[in-house]
Amino acid sequence: MPYLKKSIAVLGGGVTGLAAAYRLTKLGHRVRLLESGSRLGGAIRTETTDGWLVETGPNSMKEDLPVVGELIHELSLVHERVEAAPASATRYVALGGRLVPMPASLPGVLFSSVLSIGGRLRFLAELGTRRRSRPGDPSVAEFGRDHFGRQAVDRMIQPFVSGLWAGDAERLSAQSAFPRFWAMERTNGSILRGQAAAVRARLEHDGIGSPRIISFKRGLQTLPWALTGRLAEGTVVLGARIETLVRTDRWQVTWTRHDEVHRDDFDAVIAPLPAGSLAALQIGGPGLCPLGGLAAIEHPALATVFLGYRREQVAHPLDGYGVLMPAGDRGTILGIIFSSTLFPGRAPAGCVGLTILAGGSLHPEAAHRPVDELVAGIRAELAGMLGVKGEPVFVRHSFRSDTLPQYNVGHQRHRETINACERANPGLLVGGQVVDGVTVSECVAAGCSLADRADRIA
Repeated sequence: MPYLKKSIAVLGGGVTGLAAAYRLTKLGHRVRLLESGSRLGGAIRTETTDGWLVETGPNSMKEDLPVVGELIHELSLVHERVEAAPASATRYVALGGRLVPMPASLPGVLFSSVLSIGGRLRFLAELGTRRRSRPGDPSVAEFGRDHFGRQAVDRMIQPFVSGLWAGDAERLSAQSAFPRFWAMERTNGSILRGQAAAVRARLEHDGIGSPRIISFKRGLQTLPWALTGRLAEGTVVLGARIETLVRTDRWQVTWTRHDEVHRDDFDAVIAPLPAGSLAALQIGGPGLCPLGGLAAIEHPALATVFLGYRREQVAHPLDGYGVLMPAGDRGTILGIIFSSTLFPGRAPAGCVGLTILAGGSLHPEAAHRPVDELVAGIRAELAGMLGVKGEPVFVRHSFRSDTLPQYNVGHQRHRETINACERANPGLLVGGQVVDGVTVSECVAAGCSLADRADRIA
């Protein structure tokens, strides 16, 4: 039994909190994970029914950060891991009623009909962009227009932003939402040259130019299950509502469960909570909410509809990752994922599964539609885009309004709010999806980073 060095509370049982709790346990600390809900995993949730595998949250993750691959090996998930099918390298964008493959390389831009000839020339001219340091906080759209032109923003960048963030490129902050591209502008000038350099570096390091898209045989929920399984007995408390955090010589956490009040003392507290929960967190005493400003972070409503069909009901070959939608499209669908193409085991034999997203920052009203009305609108659009005929043989609907925080212009002030709170409250560490990235791999990395910071506290 390793020597337990510190007692540390982790608030929240999403994948960030679970990664932090796992790493702290591995480092020899005593951990108490307090989750207000009835389950662990946060937005990651996998459902299986009669041969259908449905992801109601994220559908995949990228091995784009070293910690992801390391964790998969540590958790003995190598044999559970599945890579996206080669066909998923193609992404379609819906333009003028037809699906056009999105160019995946610089030479591909030259021959793609996504952009006009003038748009392609403007895109390629980006190679000549010089290094610059911007004093302000431009939107992703402004940043994209500076580099690639207006048409590329409308037909390529905004659809990508909708697919990843369910967001609005005109409001999303380039610096906060895409820090890697922001850094490339400062160091390389050209984003295209910067990406080429990153590909070369990955090839030299591990022989792979692009990070792999992965999941697991039983879905993404496998990851939080595995993390939970490595925690010591008694670590997790479900249904625990945090009341106050008060620091004297140690941190006293007051929490309630089944109307019973509990108080525990800890050497440090990690809080990878959603923005709304952080904003309401009482730190120092009742009514004191130094993170209250985080309540201003937008979380667009998002509906996910999984539709299963017999293969012969769908005319399109579904030979890709899915379909991205341009900003000008005012239909019901925000994006489509060809789930049964992406990974095996997502649909019964002879069937295909489609995951359709609706809502987001551009069309939030679509997510709030009654289920029957929402499905009817989606089916009508699928008939035109993919040649889908007849009734689906399987339907699942889910709704989210508290995930995917939008890193809109000015988001850096929220990081500053968190930094000020941490300085005023030594031993309190705040992070996760609210400021450290919204992808699964970024959340895992944030949890490990928070754990390492807690480990270094004297």
